[in-house]
Amino acid sequence: MATSESSGSVVRRILLGSQLRRLRESRGITREAAGYSIRASESKISRMELGRVSFKARDVEDLLTLYGVTDELEREALLGLAREANVAGWWHSYGDVLPGWFQTYVGLEGAASHIGIYEVQFVHGLLQTEGYAQAVVVRGQPAADEAEVERRVSLRMERQKLLFSERAPHFHAVLDEAALHRPYGGEAVMRGQLQHLMDISEQANVTLQVMPFAHGGHAGESGAFTMLRFPESDLSDVVYLEQLTSALYLDKPDEVAQYGRVMERLHEDSLSPLATRDLLRRLLQLM
Repeated sequence: MATSESSGSVVRRILLGSQLRRLRESRGITREAAGYSIRASESKISRMELGRVSFKARDVEDLLTLYGVTDELEREALLGLAREANVAGWWHSYGDVLPGWFQTYVGLEGAASHIGIYEVQFVHGLLQTEGYAQAVVVRGQPAADEAEVERRVSLRMERQKLLFSERAPHFHAVLDEAALHRPYGGEAVMRGQLQHLMDISEQANVTLQVMPFAHGGHAGESGAFTMLRFPESDLSDVVYLEQLTSALYLDKPDEVAQYGRVMERLHEDSLSPLATRDLLRRLLQLM
Protein backbone atom coordinates (compact mmCIF):
# COMPACT_ATOMS: atom_id res chain seq x y z
CA MET A 1 0.00 0.00 0.00
CA ALA A 2 1.54 3.30 -1.09
CA THR A 3 0.43 5.19 2.03
CA SER A 4 2.14 2.79 4.45
CA GLU A 5 5.29 2.69 2.34
CA SER A 6 5.65 6.46 2.19
CA SER A 7 4.84 6.81 5.89
CA GLY A 8 7.41 4.13 6.58
CA SER A 9 10.01 6.25 4.84
CA VAL A 10 9.73 8.80 7.65
CA VAL A 11 10.30 6.07 10.22
CA ARG A 12 13.30 4.75 8.28
CA ARG A 13 14.74 8.27 8.15
CA ILE A 14 14.47 8.52 11.93
CA LEU A 15 15.91 5.04 12.42
CA LEU A 16 18.85 5.77 10.15
CA GLY A 17 19.46 9.09 11.89
CA SER A 18 19.51 7.43 15.31
CA GLN A 19 21.90 4.73 14.11
CA LEU A 20 24.25 7.34 12.67
CA ARG A 21 24.12 9.22 15.97
CA ARG A 22 24.97 6.08 17.95
CA LEU A 23 27.88 5.33 15.63
CA ARG A 24 29.21 8.88 15.92
CA GLU A 25 28.93 8.94 19.71
CA SER A 26 30.56 5.50 20.07
CA ARG A 27 33.60 6.84 18.20
CA GLY A 28 33.71 10.04 20.24
CA ILE A 29 33.30 12.22 17.16
CA THR A 30 31.66 15.64 17.51
CA ARG A 31 28.84 16.84 15.28
CA GLU A 32 31.14 19.59 14.08
CA ALA A 33 33.76 17.07 12.94
CA ALA A 34 31.11 14.92 11.28
CA GLY A 35 29.74 17.94 9.47
CA TYR A 36 33.20 18.91 8.25
CA SER A 37 33.68 15.44 6.74
CA ILE A 38 30.63 15.87 4.49
CA ARG A 39 31.08 19.59 3.82
CA ALA A 40 28.11 20.49 6.00
CA SER A 41 27.35 22.32 9.23
CA GLU A 42 26.95 20.93 12.72
CA SER A 43 23.24 21.78 12.52
CA LYS A 44 22.92 19.69 9.34
CA ILE A 45 24.28 16.67 11.22
CA SER A 46 21.82 17.37 14.02
CA ARG A 47 18.90 17.46 11.57
CA MET A 48 20.10 14.24 9.91
CA GLU A 49 20.36 12.46 13.25
CA LEU A 50 16.84 13.57 14.16
CA GLY A 51 15.51 12.32 10.82
CA ARG A 52 14.34 15.78 9.78
CA VAL A 53 16.04 15.84 6.37
CA SER A 54 16.58 13.46 3.48
CA PHE A 55 19.89 11.62 3.08
CA LYS A 56 22.36 11.77 0.22
CA ALA A 57 24.04 8.42 -0.40
CA ARG A 58 27.45 10.08 -0.65
CA ASP A 59 27.02 11.76 2.75
CA VAL A 60 26.01 8.48 4.40
CA GLU A 61 28.96 6.69 2.77
CA ASP A 62 31.40 9.35 4.00
CA LEU A 63 29.98 9.30 7.52
CA LEU A 64 30.17 5.51 7.69
CA THR A 65 33.82 5.69 6.63
CA LEU A 66 34.50 8.35 9.26
CA TYR A 67 32.81 6.19 11.91
CA GLY A 68 34.91 3.17 10.96
CA VAL A 69 32.13 1.06 9.47
CA THR A 70 34.02 -1.09 6.96
CA ASP A 71 31.91 -4.25 6.85
CA GLU A 72 30.21 -4.28 3.45
CA LEU A 73 27.04 -5.95 4.68
CA GLU A 74 26.60 -3.37 7.45
CA ARG A 75 27.34 -0.51 5.09
CA GLU A 76 24.89 -1.78 2.47
CA ALA A 77 22.17 -2.26 5.06
CA LEU A 78 22.47 1.35 6.17
CA LEU A 79 22.73 2.67 2.60
CA GLY A 80 19.63 0.65 1.71
CA LEU A 81 17.84 2.28 4.63
CA ALA A 82 18.90 5.67 3.25
CA ARG A 83 17.42 4.85 -0.17
CA GLU A 84 14.14 3.70 1.39
CA ALA A 85 14.06 6.78 3.61
CA ASN A 86 14.07 9.05 0.57
CA VAL A 87 10.78 7.74 -0.84
CA ALA A 88 8.45 10.74 -1.18
CA GLY A 89 5.27 10.52 0.88
CA TRP A 90 1.82 10.97 -0.65
CA TRP A 91 1.49 14.21 1.31
CA HIS A 92 4.29 15.86 -0.68
CA SER A 93 1.73 16.63 -3.38
CA TYR A 94 0.08 18.91 -0.81
CA GLY A 95 3.30 20.85 -0.26
CA ASP A 96 1.56 24.09 -1.24
CA VAL A 97 -0.64 23.95 1.87
CA LEU A 98 1.44 21.71 4.14
CA PRO A 99 4.23 23.36 6.18
CA GLY A 100 7.48 21.43 6.42
CA TRP A 101 7.22 20.92 10.18
CA PHE A 102 3.84 19.22 9.73
CA GLN A 103 5.02 16.91 6.93
CA THR A 104 7.09 14.98 9.47
CA TYR A 105 4.02 14.56 11.65
CA VAL A 106 1.84 13.25 8.81
CA GLY A 107 4.51 10.64 8.04
CA LEU A 108 4.79 9.59 11.68
CA GLU A 109 1.00 9.49 12.05
CA GLY A 110 0.76 7.14 9.09
CA ALA A 111 3.44 4.83 10.49
CA ALA A 112 2.17 4.67 14.09
CA SER A 113 0.57 1.58 15.60
CA HIS A 114 -1.05 3.61 18.38
CA ILE A 115 -2.14 7.27 18.35
CA GLY A 116 -3.31 8.92 21.55
CA ILE A 117 -4.61 12.48 21.51
CA TYR A 118 -6.04 15.08 23.85
CA GLU A 119 -7.81 17.94 22.09
CA VAL A 120 -9.38 21.08 23.56
CA GLN A 121 -10.27 23.65 20.93
CA PHE A 122 -12.08 21.53 18.36
CA VAL A 123 -12.67 17.97 17.22
CA HIS A 124 -9.38 16.36 16.18
CA GLY A 125 -8.57 16.37 12.46
CA LEU A 126 -8.80 12.59 12.11
CA LEU A 127 -12.38 12.73 13.42
CA GLN A 128 -13.70 15.74 11.51
CA THR A 129 -16.42 15.61 8.89
CA GLU A 130 -15.76 17.41 5.63
CA GLY A 131 -18.18 20.22 6.51
CA TYR A 132 -16.68 20.69 9.96
CA ALA A 133 -13.13 20.59 8.56
CA GLN A 134 -14.03 23.29 6.04
CA ALA A 135 -15.41 25.50 8.80
CA VAL A 136 -12.27 24.99 10.90
CA VAL A 137 -9.99 25.83 7.97
CA VAL A 138 -11.96 28.95 7.04
CA ARG A 139 -11.84 30.14 10.64
CA GLY A 140 -8.14 29.41 11.02
CA GLN A 141 -7.07 30.66 7.56
CA PRO A 142 -9.24 33.74 6.92
CA ALA A 143 -7.01 34.93 4.04
CA ALA A 144 -7.19 31.60 2.17
CA ASP A 145 -9.10 31.57 -1.11
CA GLU A 146 -11.62 28.87 -2.02
CA ALA A 147 -9.05 26.72 -3.81
CA GLU A 148 -6.66 26.72 -0.84
CA VAL A 149 -9.47 25.86 1.58
CA GLU A 150 -10.45 22.95 -0.66
CA ARG A 151 -6.84 21.70 -0.74
CA ARG A 152 -6.50 21.87 3.04
CA VAL A 153 -9.77 20.02 3.57
CA SER A 154 -8.77 17.42 0.97
CA LEU A 155 -5.51 16.81 2.82
CA ARG A 156 -7.40 16.27 6.07
CA MET A 157 -9.81 13.82 4.44
CA GLU A 158 -6.87 11.94 2.91
CA ARG A 159 -5.26 11.59 6.34
CA GLN A 160 -8.45 10.05 7.72
CA LYS A 161 -8.17 7.05 5.39
CA LEU A 162 -5.55 5.81 7.83
CA LEU A 163 -8.23 4.82 10.35
CA PHE A 164 -9.88 2.50 7.81
CA SER A 165 -6.74 0.99 6.26
CA GLU A 166 -5.46 -2.57 6.63
CA ARG A 167 -2.74 -1.29 8.97
CA ALA A 168 -5.06 1.01 10.91
CA PRO A 169 -3.57 2.09 14.24
CA HIS A 170 -5.47 2.05 17.50
CA PHE A 171 -6.70 5.61 17.92
CA HIS A 172 -7.55 6.71 21.48
CA ALA A 173 -8.99 10.21 21.56
CA VAL A 174 -9.89 12.35 24.55
CA LEU A 175 -11.89 15.45 23.61
CA ASP A 176 -12.56 18.21 26.07
CA GLU A 177 -16.31 18.79 26.27
CA ALA A 178 -15.69 22.36 25.09
CA ALA A 179 -14.92 20.99 21.62
CA LEU A 180 -18.45 19.59 21.40
CA HIS A 181 -20.12 22.88 22.30
CA ARG A 182 -18.03 25.31 20.26
CA PRO A 183 -19.96 25.67 16.98
CA TYR A 184 -18.18 25.41 13.65
CA GLY A 185 -20.19 25.74 10.46
CA GLY A 186 -23.66 26.07 11.91
CA GLU A 187 -26.20 23.67 13.40
CA ALA A 188 -26.41 21.25 10.47
CA VAL A 189 -22.62 20.87 10.36
CA MET A 190 -22.42 20.34 14.14
CA ARG A 191 -25.20 17.74 14.04
CA GLY A 192 -23.33 15.88 11.33
CA GLN A 193 -20.10 16.10 13.33
CA LEU A 194 -21.65 14.78 16.53
CA GLN A 195 -23.30 11.92 14.65
CA HIS A 196 -19.99 11.11 12.98
CA LEU A 197 -18.30 10.91 16.38
CA MET A 198 -20.95 8.46 17.53
CA ASP A 199 -20.53 6.35 14.41
CA ILE A 200 -16.75 6.24 14.33
CA SER A 201 -16.53 5.52 18.06
CA GLU A 202 -18.12 2.15 17.29
CA GLN A 203 -15.05 1.11 15.27
CA ALA A 204 -12.94 -1.54 16.94
CA ASN A 205 -9.72 0.46 16.52
CA VAL A 206 -11.18 3.74 17.85
CA THR A 207 -11.68 4.64 21.51
CA LEU A 208 -13.40 7.97 22.15
CA GLN A 209 -13.75 9.64 25.54
CA VAL A 210 -14.90 13.10 26.60
CA MET A 211 -13.47 15.07 29.50
CA PRO A 212 -16.68 16.58 30.95
CA PHE A 213 -17.10 20.10 32.30
CA ALA A 214 -18.40 18.53 35.50
CA HIS A 215 -14.97 17.13 36.35
CA GLY A 216 -13.53 20.62 36.80
CA GLY A 217 -9.75 20.92 36.62
CA HIS A 218 -7.87 17.95 35.21
CA ALA A 219 -4.48 16.60 34.13
CA GLY A 220 -4.61 18.13 30.64
CA GLU A 221 -4.04 21.67 31.89
CA SER A 222 -1.04 22.19 29.60
CA GLY A 223 -3.20 21.87 26.47
CA ALA A 224 -3.58 19.61 23.46
CA PHE A 225 -0.98 16.97 22.62
CA THR A 226 -0.51 13.77 20.64
CA MET A 227 1.38 10.59 21.57
CA LEU A 228 2.61 8.26 18.84
CA ARG A 229 3.80 4.67 19.31
CA PHE A 230 5.39 2.59 16.56
CA PRO A 231 5.67 -1.13 15.82
CA GLU A 232 9.45 -0.86 15.42
CA SER A 233 11.03 -1.79 18.75
CA ASP A 234 14.01 0.52 18.28
CA LEU A 235 11.89 3.62 17.60
CA SER A 236 10.90 5.48 20.73
CA ASP A 237 7.48 6.95 21.41
CA VAL A 238 7.02 10.55 20.26
CA VAL A 239 4.99 13.37 21.78
CA TYR A 240 3.84 15.96 19.26
CA LEU A 241 3.04 19.51 20.38
CA GLU A 242 1.70 21.83 17.70
CA GLN A 243 2.24 25.59 17.83
CA LEU A 244 1.04 28.39 15.57
CA THR A 245 4.04 28.39 13.23
CA SER A 246 5.99 25.29 14.25
CA ALA A 247 5.86 22.10 16.29
CA LEU A 248 7.83 20.23 18.93
CA TYR A 249 8.66 16.53 18.70
CA LEU A 250 9.64 15.12 22.09
CA ASP A 251 11.26 11.69 22.31
CA LYS A 252 13.35 11.85 25.48
CA PRO A 253 12.11 9.00 27.72
CA ASP A 254 11.56 11.18 30.79
CA GLU A 255 9.54 13.78 28.87
CA VAL A 256 7.48 11.15 27.05
CA ALA A 257 6.83 9.39 30.37
CA GLN A 258 5.45 12.61 31.89
CA TYR A 259 2.98 12.99 29.03
CA GLY A 260 2.16 9.30 29.31
CA ARG A 261 1.16 9.77 32.94
CA VAL A 262 -1.02 12.75 32.01
CA MET A 263 -2.70 10.69 29.29
CA GLU A 264 -3.39 7.85 31.73
CA ARG A 265 -5.04 10.27 34.16
CA LEU A 266 -7.13 11.74 31.34
CA HIS A 267 -8.30 8.24 30.43
CA GLU A 268 -9.17 7.52 34.07
CA ASP A 269 -11.01 10.80 34.71
CA SER A 270 -12.88 11.17 31.41
CA LEU A 271 -16.27 9.66 30.63
CA SER A 272 -16.10 6.03 29.58
CA PRO A 273 -16.60 5.28 25.86
CA LEU A 274 -20.18 4.21 26.61
CA ALA A 275 -20.93 7.31 28.68
CA THR A 276 -19.32 9.41 25.96
CA ARG A 277 -21.76 8.04 23.38
CA ASP A 278 -24.63 8.79 25.79
CA LEU A 279 -23.42 12.41 26.05
CA LEU A 280 -23.20 12.72 22.27
CA ARG A 281 -26.72 11.31 21.98
CA ARG A 282 -28.07 13.86 24.49
CA LEU A 283 -26.36 16.73 22.71
CA LEU A 284 -27.90 15.63 19.42
CA GLN A 285 -31.36 15.49 20.98
CA LEU A 286 -30.96 19.06 22.23
CA MET A 287 -30.17 20.43 18.77
